[in-house]
Amino acid sequence: MTASIAPIARDNLTTRVYEELRRAMMEGRFWPGHRFKIRDLAASLQVSETPVREALMQLVREKGLEMEAGRSITVAQLSLAQYLELRSIRLHLEGMAGAAATTRIEPREIDRLAAVHDRLIADEDNGRWFEAVRDNWEFHHSIYQAAQMPELLAIIEGIWLRNGPLVNYQYPHARPTYDGRHRHLDILDALRARDENGVRKGIQQDMIEGGRLLVKVLERLNDGAVTPEELRRAAQNGRLVSAAG
Repeated sequence: MTASIAPIARDNLTTRVYEELRRAMMEGRFWPGHRFKIRDLAASLQVSETPVREALMQLVREKGLEMEAGRSITVAQLSLAQYLELRSIRLHLEGMAGAAATTRIEPREIDRLAAVHDRLIADEDNGRWFEAVRDNWEFHHSIYQAAQMPELLAIIEGIWLRNGPLVNYQYPHARPTYDGRHRHLDILDALRARDENGVRKGIQQDMIEGGRLLVKVLERLNDGAVTPEELRRAAQNGRLVSAAG
């Protein structure tokens, strides 16, 4: 827990706790099914239990977290059907954000995105799965921020709040694969060329092609061929689960 969450300053505690937890979930710092213990979380954040409880309840209302039996609060586990429905929405919204960013993003920001992508590949190649999940979020989120459409960004973030934890299932079981080269490279080239349709298509193809193996993992979860705990242990140990391969 302490490695995932940073201490919080004393002013506006509930808001700050909420923002820290929300960002952590979008970045994939928590796995689906992770159970929050309010006392331990408050100690990690160095705040009292009240703002932690209030922030968690806000995230429950936003469907990022689930409350079981009126007491236990866990990270929501999307079903295959939920993931596919949200992906169909993301295809439109994230494609729109990418297209809008194309004419607004600064060249130096494109260069930074290229460096983030290089770091992502290095983290994948070296089995640094948790870092790779965060790299992927940074790459995409930075593009959507560059769109300068705060209302659209808020909607996208609301979906990533629920989707971010699920991305952990990609490693090492479902590392993104593509029909050609990595779609991030297509996105970068299209950004440099100020090609709105190219950026939109690159983002959408990245989502579809890069997520194909993740869909297979979710199918196996849905069928009971593998459990979330088996996937989590496999990622920690750097090995594949046979039922997911």
